[in-house]
Amino acid sequence: MLERGTGHPGSAPPPKHSDRGGTTTLITDLPYGQRAAEVAREAVAVALHGTEADLLDDARLIGSELATNAFASGNPPLVLCVDVKTSAVDGLEVEITVTDGGCPDLAPASPPGPQEEAESGRGLVIVDALADAWSLSTDVHGTRAWCRLKRMASPSPRSTH
Repeated sequence: MLERGTGHPGSAPPPKHSDRGGTTTLITDLPYGQRAAEVAREAVAVALHGTEADLLDDARLIGSELATNAFASGNPPLVLCVDVKTSAVDGLEVEITVTDGGCPDLAPASPPGPQEEAESGRGLVIVDALADAWSLSTDVHGTRAWCRLKRMASPSPRSTH
């Protein structure tokens, strides 16, 4: 299991479901093929419609990388879940999870750095650089890659009377 910044070594938070407390969830199947990344980017854009451009760009890239890894290393089915939680106090929190049907090779202890001339191998390095927290758990029955992006709430404008 790989994890960074969650405060819970060896575990990732359970998936959330839609509620009335400012949380919206989008869940979609991804095609098992080259289009997985494209479909993930589009779904993340739908889930984050109206969000600031920097957060949207980071989230779309992360969704694309997680979907690419699931297709390249895992088995079907591929499923994307995007949870968007808004709070006046805590700001905006986005969780992106991609699961697959598992893979025969277990995850390394840390994300390997890509070879300098390599055309691939940077997915988890990118996720690590952009996400506030992330984890990867892999076994033969299923793989779960999860990350969290946070943006703090803007301070409310003070009235001047």
